[in-house]
Amino acid sequence: MNDKWFRLIGIPLVAALVYVGFDGLPSVLDSRLLSAYAFGLLITTVMWEGNRAIFLYMRRAYPRYDQTGRRLGFQTIASLVFTVAATLLLNQLHQLLLQVPLPPLGDGSNYLITFLLQLVPTFMITSTYESVFFFGEWKKNLRRSDALARASIQGQLEALQRQLDPHFLFNSLNTLTALIEPENRAAQQFIEQLSDVYRYVLLSRDRPKVPLAEELKFVEAYVALNKTRFGDEIQVVTEGLATALLSRPSVAPLSVQMLIENALKHNIISARSPLRLRLHTDGSYVSVTNNVQIRATLPQSTKVGLQNIIERYRLLSELPVRVVREDGLFTVHLPLLDAY
Repeated sequence: MNDKWFRLIGIPLVAALVYVGFDGLPSVLDSRLLSAYAFGLLITTVMWEGNRAIFLYMRRAYPRYDQTGRRLGFQTIASLVFTVAATLLLNQLHQLLLQVPLPPLGDGSNYLITFLLQLVPTFMITSTYESVFFFGEWKKNLRRSDALARASIQGQLEALQRQLDPHFLFNSLNTLTALIEPENRAAQQFIEQLSDVYRYVLLSRDRPKVPLAEELKFVEAYVALNKTRFGDEIQVVTEGLATALLSRPSVAPLSVQMLIENALKHNIISARSPLRLRLHTDGSYVSVTNNVQIRATLPQSTKVGLQNIIERYRLLSELPVRVVREDGLFTVHLPLLDAY
């Protein structure tokens, strides 16, 4: 947080305002006034820097929008506890330096007044930082919405350039299904899965995010199509997805499928070297892991790859896409988005 000048100007100003607010305008400039203001400046500095540290820590601990209530609750409690502790410490320091406590500790009413006095800079500091933060988040979300809108329009234009009439394709698939012998159940099932895949692509292409459950159902159909071709040369396991679905998270459409498509495109797939795919979640991310067995020659790229996914999530989430390659495994962690 680049607030250097804000602190250099704000701390002396708040100290002066608090002094004038409780003691009035000084009639004469003497050593007693300077001493009182100097100690008030120390109090304001301690309260400012302490509450600033609490604010920054809570921002790192609870960064998401849906955690705002929890963050503000813990932040308020932490600020109150810090203000009580700082008041006790500053009282002892004042007694040590000037031989008199701010109020006698046994005088509950005066001590309460002193504590409430310390809450003034605390309230001013936290209110200012929260206001600046929310205004910054508002501008960031506005820019993010504009970027998503531009990306959506661009995607629609590109789709218009290459799309077939969906009704024509679905009608053709239904006609093809009718031409297949009833006994050939495998062929009919393959066409049904292909129809499901194409239908999902059409329905999700204009949405910034989709429920994780829908994406996983689509992935299941996509994997089934490829297993028709590769059989047991593709092995897929899932872990923890049922628990993750209870909170109804969402993801960018086609993002999980793209990771599987990239694994199929870039790795050797054979009976001796099967491709092992693992879909799993740790609560904040849904992840796809595959064993690395890079092909010697790669097919021509469709320019829809990992960088595309990273850029899309940069607009949708404050959490970054994490890419890890170690121990012969390649893993991409996609942040789970808010409930759809």
